[in-house]
This record gives sequence, C-alpha cells and structure tokens, in this order.
Amino acid sequence: MSVQLVMDHTGHSTHEFDPKNDASVKEAMEKFKALTKEGYTAAERTGPGTQRLVRAFDPNRTETLFHPRIVGG
Repeated sequence: MSVQLVMDHTGHSTHEFDPKNDASVKEAMEKFKALTKEGYTAAERTGPGTQRLVRAFDPNRTETLFHPRIVGG
C-alpha cells in the first residue's frame, strides 16, 4: 500500500491506495493534482527529518506528504 499524508487544520489526514489497482491509482492521482492545484507542496521523505520536493505523481512512491501553502502576514 502507498499513502498520501495531507497536513491540514485537523493535523493531518491519511489516504491509502493500492498501486496495483487501477481505480485506486486513478483516485490517488486525481487527489495529487487537486492538492497541488490548491497550493499544497508535495514531498517525499528521503530519510529521518529530510524530504525532497516532488512535482509529479508516482504510484510507486510509498509515501507522499502534502504541506499547505504558508501564508505570511
């Protein structure tokens, strides 16, 4: 199973999907596109406390983190 973790006002939400199931992958890809369109930043963990920016959906990525846009003021 792969997971999309969305950091939001509730703390975070988790969306799991099966990379071997076409319908599940399609739903996850649509979620990736919708979140990044809303301004979320997608990232992949590369080690303890480190991440790298990702710009494209990859169904074989085991974990994708979505961080909300930071708004200053």
